[in-house]
Amino acid sequence: MMTDFLTYDAKVAVLILAFYICYRLLLSQETFHRVNRLVLLGTAVLSFLLPLCVITMHETVVAPRPEVVIGEIGTAVVEEEQPAWWHYLLPTLFIIGVVTTLGHTLASLVRVIRLIRQSEQHLQQDGTVVCVTDRPVSPFSWMRYIVMNRSDYEAHDAAILAHERGHIRLHHSWDLLLVDTLTALQWFNPAMWMLRQDLRAIHEYEADGAVLSQGFNARQYQYLLITKAASIGGYSIANGISHSTLKNRIRMMLHKETKRSHLVKLLALLPIVGTALALNAETVTDYQYDTPQKKQIIKKGKQNAKISANGANEMVVIEQEVPAQQQQIEPAEMPNGMKVDKTAKPFDVVEQMPQFPGGTKELMTFLSENVRYPETAHKAGVQGRVIANFIVEKDGSITEAKIVKSVSPELDAEALRVINSMPKWIPGMQNGEAVRVKYTIPVTFQLQGSEKPIVVPVQSN
Repeated sequence: MMTDFLTYDAKVAVLILAFYICYRLLLSQETFHRVNRLVLLGTAVLSFLLPLCVITMHETVVAPRPEVVIGEIGTAVVEEEQPAWWHYLLPTLFIIGVVTTLGHTLASLVRVIRLIRQSEQHLQQDGTVVCVTDRPVSPFSWMRYIVMNRSDYEAHDAAILAHERGHIRLHHSWDLLLVDTLTALQWFNPAMWMLRQDLRAIHEYEADGAVLSQGFNARQYQYLLITKAASIGGYSIANGISHSTLKNRIRMMLHKETKRSHLVKLLALLPIVGTALALNAETVTDYQYDTPQKKQIIKKGKQNAKISANGANEMVVIEQEVPAQQQQIEPAEMPNGMKVDKTAKPFDVVEQMPQFPGGTKELMTFLSENVRYPETAHKAGVQGRVIANFIVEKDGSITEAKIVKSVSPELDAEALRVINSMPKWIPGMQNGEAVRVKYTIPVTFQLQGSEKPIVVPVQSN
């Protein structure tokens, strides 16, 4: 299960890298801040969704029925396969990285909430809350809260409030929560960290645009940014004025607005989506097995009837009296009329081992007509050796069938189904008496090529 998730996460990492490279080459220098924000958020979300979108195409193939081959009697040996130590190394490192990254995000969130609760709060007419603290922090916003130190609050700088209200109105805090959570699952991917940083920069571009749209002097506002960026740092989970993006923010404010026609560059993202879907598509082969010719089996009985088995074999029962000397005792009874005792401990080896009625040849015939390769296992390409054991009771019935070595739930269930459907065997004998005998049968399910499933049971005691 963990291996499958790591494979999925690796596909996500490749998609994030492809989308991010496309964004950096084509869109990062444009002034479509709202579009760029959606592209980065879409990159993060879509990269996690595309590997889960599997386009399935069906192909019907006519194939022969499964063949059944009976091998020689032998002793079944169950071998437990232990995974190598390095199978645990990669999952362990991944989990450590996820926990560390999430822990850092959670710690930052706790510090912000604690600071807000400990601050002096002033409710504004627009529903925002200005939180005043005596700590030397740079102004930042989180959800509907604007946090600033006392000197900034007493200065009543409208540009700062307009900037932080821009963050709040555009719901930037929710972007940060989403991307920081996804970053925890991609902590090993540099492209994800760069995407995270670029998204924060776009948040600042949008907030700056909100300030300038209210008529504030651009040059004075830029000077204010330089002053505030030199303040003591903020919190990774919150939106605040930072020195790292200051140069780009000033450059973006002076940048000429991009023409709308440049939005056609977004079409470059479509081949990435198409390629991801194409590589993740799979073809499912639906097998139709040849139906063997019908045959008639004549059996003596007391009533005319016709029984159809699986639509392939037809059994006709004709009325005929059976001589008393030819009548057989019901398999459920012992020759002496006693009930079967299923509490006695079964033998592993006896003088005369149990035998399928008619011997190995009839057992092979029975299995060839009854064993069916499970469709789900066949489509998934699952194959392997299932080892099952059961007890041949004193009356020849099969009981306590169980799997000793498993391959998959589908193949295990099929092996047990066929074993439990077997007719009564000729019981094992010890000192002239019928006894309970433990019997083991390894069944190998093997796919040969892409069209012919082979089921290979090998009987053993």
